[in-house]
Amino acid sequence: MPTEQLTARRPEIAPDELISTLVPPPRFDGVRFSTYVPNPAEPSQADAVRACSAFAERVGAAGKGGATGWRALFGRGRKQADRLGLYLDGGFGVGKTHLLASLWHAVPGPKAYGTFVELTHVVGALGFGEAVRRLSGHRLLAIDEFELDDPGDTMLVNRLLRELTEAGVFVAATSNTLPDKLGEGRFAADDFLREIQSLSATFDVVRVDGPDYRHRGLADPPEPHGDADLVASAEAWPGATLDDFDDLCAHLASLHPSRYGRLVDGVAAVHLRGVRPAADQAIALRLVAFADRLYDRAIPVLVSGGSLAELFDEDMLAGGYRKKYLRAISRLTALARDAVSPQTAPGA
Repeated sequence: MPTEQLTARRPEIAPDELISTLVPPPRFDGVRFSTYVPNPAEPSQADAVRACSAFAERVGAAGKGGATGWRALFGRGRKQADRLGLYLDGGFGVGKTHLLASLWHAVPGPKAYGTFVELTHVVGALGFGEAVRRLSGHRLLAIDEFELDDPGDTMLVNRLLRELTEAGVFVAATSNTLPDKLGEGRFAADDFLREIQSLSATFDVVRVDGPDYRHRGLADPPEPHGDADLVASAEAWPGATLDDFDDLCAHLASLHPSRYGRLVDGVAAVHLRGVRPAADQAIALRLVAFADRLYDRAIPVLVSGGSLAELFDEDMLAGGYRKKYLRAISRLTALARDAVSPQTAPGA
């Protein structure tokens, strides 16, 4: 058996670490606008690169005037080129996170990058006033996966963004779709702008159209391994973990989702034994967050039991969180392919 299981880890994040750890995840360390490859069939992708680059230039230029110069930009009626907010609107797998991380890399600090869940955890751990104080000196706050399906958290972050933009902080965001928006290709800009209420006039919306790049011309996910082969792989793969799927689901329930990234930090490959469809929606949504953190860190995934493509049943895929579940399947499928590629296999 491997020396480590994810279920044996109980990661903690100290309050003083919360702001300093708000940076793009490892998968996006090296991304830049120049490394984004627009789909020639989707002109909006090249347009999005140009719009994000222009926004990054505005952030850098405004910073030269200090916070007072930024505040002068705030308020309704400003020119589009002066808006403090940028919202990337598109389906999953079109490179929104790549563009958001590239924007973060392109501007000078201080700056912060985090998911919506991480941001709400910062506010909960530090308190609203302290979170505002620590973030208000930043040039840019980048928020990936802005959650539009939790009214309480959305109102909290809306208030936080209002305080920060009034202090002159630029904000860039991507989001997930509201629960009743079932089409995976449907855009969420109207929903996002409505949810951020009074801030909507400060945001410029940039469309990013296209199919999921992770699966263009690629095969279905690899077949599940047998239990014996899965254990053998875990034992042969330095730094790998091996867990029973049900045990991992129970462990995820005991941790705040903001800790899932720390849970898998340093893991070379995740092996899950006895995968089966999620038992209920609470488990399914935790698995979505877990899959996102695995993808952020480019950690290969190997499973036995059921297929990753069947992780969420038909009722779930027909329900309000359809887009989240499809994104998770897309990302887990990509990680399962990574696990059988020559570059990531044990001993490579």
